[in-house]
Amino acid sequence: MFGFHADELKVLLLKWNNIDWSLPRGRIYKEELIADAASRVLKETTGIHDVFLQQFHTFGAAQRHKNYTDDQAARLFDNKSKESREYELVHESIVSIGYYALVDFEKVVPNLAASYQWCEIPAIPDLLFDHNDMIELALVALRKDLRYLPIANLLPPKFTLREMQKLYETILNRTFDRRNFHKLLMSYDFLIKLPEKRVGTANKSPHLYQIDFEKYELALQDGISY
Repeated sequence: MFGFHADELKVLLLKWNNIDWSLPRGRIYKEELIADAASRVLKETTGIHDVFLQQFHTFGAAQRHKNYTDDQAARLFDNKSKESREYELVHESIVSIGYYALVDFEKVVPNLAASYQWCEIPAIPDLLFDHNDMIELALVALRKDLRYLPIANLLPPKFTLREMQKLYETILNRTFDRRNFHKLLMSYDFLIKLPEKRVGTANKSPHLYQIDFEKYELALQDGISY
C-alpha cells in the first residue's frame, strides 16, 4: 500500500505481534478468487477498502524466511523446536501473490488495533520474510504502470501544473524540465485551465487547473507520456 501526499511517497507497514514490521498479508480461501482475496485481506488487516489493487508479481523463491532471526522464527512458528521449524521450512513452500495500491495517505487512515506506520521509502527497516524485496519490485511495477494509472486522483480538486509535475517526480524518483513537462501536460485535452490562481506563493501566482475525468480516462487507455 503506497501512500502519496504533499510530495512524499510512503509505504504502509504493520507490526507482527507488536514487535516486527512487515507488509499487510493473509491467506487465500480454497474457493476464493485471487483478486477477491487481495481485497478481503487488505480490509481485514488495515480496514482499507474500495481502492484499486494491481497484481504485480508472484513470489515463490526458496529461503524466503532469510530475513528473520531465530527469536522471530520461534514466535512466528508458535515456539516450535528449531528442528520442527527447519522441517516445515524445507518441506513446505509458501507462494505469495503481490498486489500494490496507491492512495493519498492523508485521506486513507487504517482502522487498526495493531501498530502501523506510513514509512518513507528510504527509511524502510529490515522487514520479515522477503518483504523488502516485495517493496522494491512493487516500486518497479508502479513506475512501469504509471502511464495507465489514474494518479491524478491523488491531486487536490484544484492544482497547479507544478503540483502535477511533483506528483510524477516523487513517484518516479526523477526530475523533469519544467517547461517541457508542462508543454507535454498541456498537449492532453483533459486539463481545464481555471480563471483562478494559487495565492500566497513566493513566486508569481500560478494558474489553477482541474481534470476532465471523462477525457482523462480515455487518455489513460492509450497511456499518458511523461
